[in-house]
This record gives sequence, structure tokens and C-alpha cells, in this order.
Amino acid sequence: MGRIAGVTAAETRERLLLAAADAFAARGYDGTRVADIAAAAGVSNGALYAHFGSKAELLVAALRTHGQRLLADMLAAHPDRSATEVLLATGRQLSRARESRGYLIVEALVAARRDEDVARPMRDYVGEHADWIADLVRVGQDDRELDTDLSPRALAHFCLLLAMGSALVPPSLHEVDEDEWAALLARFAAALAPSDTTAPREPVD
Repeated sequence: MGRIAGVTAAETRERLLLAAADAFAARGYDGTRVADIAAAAGVSNGALYAHFGSKAELLVAALRTHGQRLLADMLAAHPDRSATEVLLATGRQLSRARESRGYLIVEALVAARRDEDVARPMRDYVGEHADWIADLVRVGQDDRELDTDLSPRALAHFCLLLAMGSALVPPSLHEVDEDEWAALLARFAAALAPSDTTAPREPVD
């Protein structure tokens, strides 16, 4: 199998990313062979390597494309929400079950601990997400929603730990009442506000 007749290079790449996301989510990084991904996408191994240099590169590309993107999606869907509201609304979703591809981050993080080829692109991936959150925190500080004494990078790191930890402890392992979770997040957000302001209002989904 080479490139599929009538299918563009961009379409072939998307087929590979989708097949990779499903395979990694179902069988894990170590349990997935490049040949399995190529076969599921309907192309040869050579065609796969024409788009991706390694299985590690394919894993992180699949994560970028088909992994869960709570913060980015929330920003796109609600551009007029305040920074605090975006962070709260994103946090509320962390207690909910994800589709299988939403757990790709788990496979990528586990693989990154053992494989430097995965760790290198994952550092970029995690760094980009940390930068997004830190920039959002700075917006909140400029708008006097968040205490200016807070370190944007430290708060971004905390948010990353919370988000990635939620993928490791899904509702199937430990479920929490959504209203109780939302109330806890609201209390936490209030503690991050400047001392001379009132607590931020809780966002509505």
C-alpha cells in the first residue's frame, strides 16, 4: 500500500493521525506498532514515514490533533469570558469522563518517562500549554482578577498538574459530585483574587 489514489497528502496525514490516536488510546504506546497504524490508515509503512519521522513524533502529533484541548476550546468558544471564568469553566470539566482519545496525554506522559524520543517533543507540548495558561493568568492580573503577587508560571504549573492528574484519575476510578467540585474550584479562585476585590463569579456552562 502506498498513498491512496485520489487522497491528498493532507488527507493522508489526517488519516494517520486519527488511526494513531485510536491505536495509542486503545493499546498504549509500547503496545502499538507503526505497521498497525499504517494498516488502519490504509497506507504503507513508507507512506507513514514520509509524514512522520518516528512513532514518537506520531504520538505527540496525534495528541496535539486529537487529544483533549479543554483550555483552547474554551477560549475559542467563549472569547468574551474573563480569565478567571475561563480557568474555572475549564476546571469544572476536569471531573467529567472523556472520550478515549482524551486520555492520550496519559500514554504520552508515561512514554516520555522511558523514551527520550517522546520526552523531547512532549517538553515542547507541555511548555506550550504552560505558556497559554501563564498568559491567561497575566491577563487576569492586568484586569485585577488575580493577585499580581502570584507567579504566572507557578500557577500554570499547578493547573497543568490538575489537568493531567484528572486524566490519571478518571470518574471510573473515583467520582466526585460536579457541584461539590465546582464549589471547591470557586473557593480556590477566590483565594487567588487580590485581597481588595470580591470573589469572581462562578461561570455558567
